[in-house]
Amino acid sequence: MKLNLSRFLRKTPAAIIALALCFPALTFAGGSSEASDSNKATAAAGSKPAKYVFLFIGDGMAMPQISSAEVYATARVSKDITAKRLGFSQFPVSGLTTTYDAKTFITDSASAGTAIASGNKNESGVVNMDLTKTVKFKTMAEYAHDKGMKVGIVTTVSLDHATPACFYAKEPSRGNYYNIAVQLAQSNFEYFAGGGFLQPKGKNKDQADVVEMAKSNGFTYVNSKADFESLKPGVGKVLAVNATLEDSSSMPYDMDRASDDLSLTDYVNKGIELLSDDPDGFFMMVEGGKIDWACHANDAAASINDVLSLDKAISAAVAFADKHPGETLIVVTGDHETGGMTLGFAGTKYSTSFDKVSGQKMSYVAFNEKILAPYKAKVAKDKANIADLVPAIKDSFGIDYDALTPLQKEEVDVAFKRSMGNEVVRPVQEDQYLLYGGYEPLSVKLTQLMNQTAGIGWTTYSHTGVPVATFARGAHQELFGGYYDNTDIFKKMTSAMGIAVAAK
Repeated sequence: MKLNLSRFLRKTPAAIIALALCFPALTFAGGSSEASDSNKATAAAGSKPAKYVFLFIGDGMAMPQISSAEVYATARVSKDITAKRLGFSQFPVSGLTTTYDAKTFITDSASAGTAIASGNKNESGVVNMDLTKTVKFKTMAEYAHDKGMKVGIVTTVSLDHATPACFYAKEPSRGNYYNIAVQLAQSNFEYFAGGGFLQPKGKNKDQADVVEMAKSNGFTYVNSKADFESLKPGVGKVLAVNATLEDSSSMPYDMDRASDDLSLTDYVNKGIELLSDDPDGFFMMVEGGKIDWACHANDAAASINDVLSLDKAISAAVAFADKHPGETLIVVTGDHETGGMTLGFAGTKYSTSFDKVSGQKMSYVAFNEKILAPYKAKVAKDKANIADLVPAIKDSFGIDYDALTPLQKEEVDVAFKRSMGNEVVRPVQEDQYLLYGGYEPLSVKLTQLMNQTAGIGWTTYSHTGVPVATFARGAHQELFGGYYDNTDIFKKMTSAMGIAVAAK
């Protein structure tokens, strides 16, 4: 890979040059020779700005989430302990990224998203505003749009959620979903796709519908597979909401997705089709948002499958990059880690059995909605019996209740009674949050048992402060090696796009 140093020095900010020289690109060993050759062929440094730019964010995704997906992908097809690498973990450049915000070591998605999108630290819960909540930050998406590039925002969660909001909105509270959605409707970005809206008519359902507002602002709105697939370049601005929505107006977990339903990859491919006809190129942010949600609930199977889904979506970007070598940059990162996930559980010591994860056929959400909620609706709590759900537990989680140890059975029985609203005498009433994280007790207990059997451990139902991994491939990929802060992702990406950012 040749670098025209004189042109690079003239066009690259001094801080970025220094960082690139101090932290040369890291390459993880173990990737296939074919992948390495492909990466070398498509890598392009030089001084030419990246024309097509992808930023993939796995919400809640750090190395444990990535590694568990790789180990699972291997275990389900082989006894070989050499983990099958994900596509993006074979990217030629990798780094580590710190995630703390202005007030705490453990960030939330709003402050982490703000840092990535705008290069500024703020406090948790705030979208693109400073600590006084009076100064608004400009995002890399807005800079790209001002440069003439088309912009796409794609997510598996609701479009007004924290991470996607951080690329187009400015709001003192991430919970102001309606205000955020209004800013989307008033936006001139070309492509929004994935989940729906949490408060499309306001918190009290008495305000103007944001979908109608978007239509009035020139968006073509689609929420069926047929209408989505019929979209063609030249359609103008697009707002595409998935026909099937699960919890909180999000797309279903990939393991719950029907075979004929749209996937994250479909939304990325359509975004490429609609945005790539512009001579000035495009910027697309794609979030795998429910990796985080699964890890909050300690649902390893749901997390793993959504990481694999994100990897497939990234492969769509790689296929596009292969057709546009030297012009495309793909960056993959996480905003923070969620759950304190780890490969290893005290009960299994040095052993893991990740193949057992495949025994879980649905997420904790799907089990709640399809199995537990209907049962609770038709059976009085004083008539409820765990035996009624034993077959469904086996089908949904691969857990044979009759084969559980006496202690495990007791834990399931207690969780079942708590879910049904029965009084529980034993064990002594510990803090319910420590036991179930505020989720449906039975569903969480079942995922915990599946995790423990597989050899997966968790420390929390919230975020942690460990660094996340960042991977890069393509134009200016060398900027992303080393150990740096999440605010540097903004600096590196705007530099790669040839965007001059005003000094703060």
